[in-house]
Amino acid sequence: MNILGLDEAGRGPVLGPMVMAGVVIPEKKEKIIERMGVKDSKRVTPKRRVVLARKLTKMFEYEIVEISAKDIDLMRAKGINLNEIERLAMKRIIRNLDADKIIIDALDVKEGRLQDQMQEFAGPDKIVIAEHKADDNYLAVGAASIIAKHRRDEIISEINRKYIKETKDKNGIGSGYPSDPKTKRFLKQFTYDEMPEFVRKSWNTVQKIKEEELNKE
Repeated sequence: MNILGLDEAGRGPVLGPMVMAGVVIPEKKEKIIERMGVKDSKRVTPKRRVVLARKLTKMFEYEIVEISAKDIDLMRAKGINLNEIERLAMKRIIRNLDADKIIIDALDVKEGRLQDQMQEFAGPDKIVIAEHKADDNYLAVGAASIIAKHRRDEIISEINRKYIKETKDKNGIGSGYPSDPKTKRFLKQFTYDEMPEFVRKSWNTVQKIKEEELNKE
């Protein structure tokens, strides 16, 4: 049996894309990736994630969908919420990768609702499981989380390098999370209209900057 694990990275940050990854792990190969140390990406060091992501993408069929900050903002402006944006990315991967069982790290508060939606999309010949903390409980989802997190880290590192090179600001952009002091400092350098394209303008952090500007007028 081939198992497709699905997970995302970068749902919450105000900077950069959200990345959805899917990887197909034959059931008979699960012991191999378990011995490799595959687990939820949050429980793997950054250096180890690099090694594991490279190995996994060489060993197995996978797909990555990147949703840019600009596209996230455009879709949210059309009333498409973050859960639906993720579901669209999942559907694309499910459509392109063949597997007998699909296991998803549930983004929906009601995991059963997501499971029913994705089961309907995948069809009756597939087994679909959507659970909270699936990245901890299923090796295929842990593998997907590592691939997604590694890819997003690569993108953020490249954005940071380019920003430092162009501006000579050695502080950089930070992690991209709204609570990161470096990211907060980075955002405060710009007016709302000047925000770089990798900033999610629809996030509350940025909307507050816009509100402050309007209050000053």
